[in-house]
Amino acid sequence: MARPREFNEQAALQAALARFWSRGYEATSTRDLAESMGITGASLYNAFGDKRSLYQRVLEHYIESSLGERLRRYAPLAPRVALDTFFREIVERSMADPQHKGCLLVNSALELSPHDPQFQRIVAEVFERIESFFHRCIKAGQADRTINRDRPARDLARMLLSVLLGVRVLARSRPERDLLEAAVRSALSCLLPGPATPARAFAPKRGAGSRKR
Repeated sequence: MARPREFNEQAALQAALARFWSRGYEATSTRDLAESMGITGASLYNAFGDKRSLYQRVLEHYIESSLGERLRRYAPLAPRVALDTFFREIVERSMADPQHKGCLLVNSALELSPHDPQFQRIVAEVFERIESFFHRCIKAGQADRTINRDRPARDLARMLLSVLLGVRVLARSRPERDLLEAAVRSALSCLLPGPATPARAFAPKRGAGSRKR
């Protein structure tokens, strides 16, 4: 009869996520993980497998608890509001992180995807999921004429995906609010019907100077 686990599996998973997120996959050893999770190396292997298996589990948990939760929350919103809210939260998350860890998914794309086909597939599937969300919003906005109808919805969705990834990478090395908001503002202005103008959600506030947080 198997012995019951003597640790909180969800708490251990969160600890592993924090360690991988702050240090990356390669720089994190199995010993580091066991210490941060408060368990023995044997318990780690028994519960989660090797380091690679644990990282995959952590990444999948991150995807569903972060991206999945937000996409479900945005679903009832009007198309333009959903897109504005999505990017506003990305900027706020980036500015609120004192360690400038970036996005674990994007970090995985840069560190693991180039030489690991399985992680390349996982990351690509999530990027396609984000692109599909953008595409649905844009199609709905084009139908109700709140989004520019002069450009293909798929092209606009892929442009937004590229901006998202760029913002997430920028936020690691230049976490400057003005810089990130300017990138987002320029992208969202392409969605407006008629002549392109800055998206109101990210228009500079009157009297607010360039500040870093």
